[in-house]
Amino acid sequence: MADQKTEAEHGHGSVRVYLWVFLALIIGTIITVAAWKVHLPTVFLTILVALVIASVKASLVAAWFMHLSSERKAIYTILAFTSLFFLVMLLLSAFSMGDIPRAELP
Repeated sequence: MADQKTEAEHGHGSVRVYLWVFLALIIGTIITVAAWKVHLPTVFLTILVALVIASVKASLVAAWFMHLSSERKAIYTILAFTSLFFLVMLLLSAFSMGDIPRAELP
């Protein structure tokens, strides 16, 4: 009984974690805007940076606000397949960039 937290103590710890996650999301948004201002040499690199930032922010939201950080094996398996599918779609999009006809220079 001594190691069980009261509801108020548990709520206080959760609020602290939520505030840290919120701060991380704000910092992620600032990094997103800063990355938008920087012109990277290729479109692929620009898309890759944007998707990495978005993936980190989405992972924070899923883990803490959707309470997936305490889930078990089934959730992690579904998440792994989703991540694999996302990676395949990203690579397909990147490889299709070569199919775009280029304007010929005069």
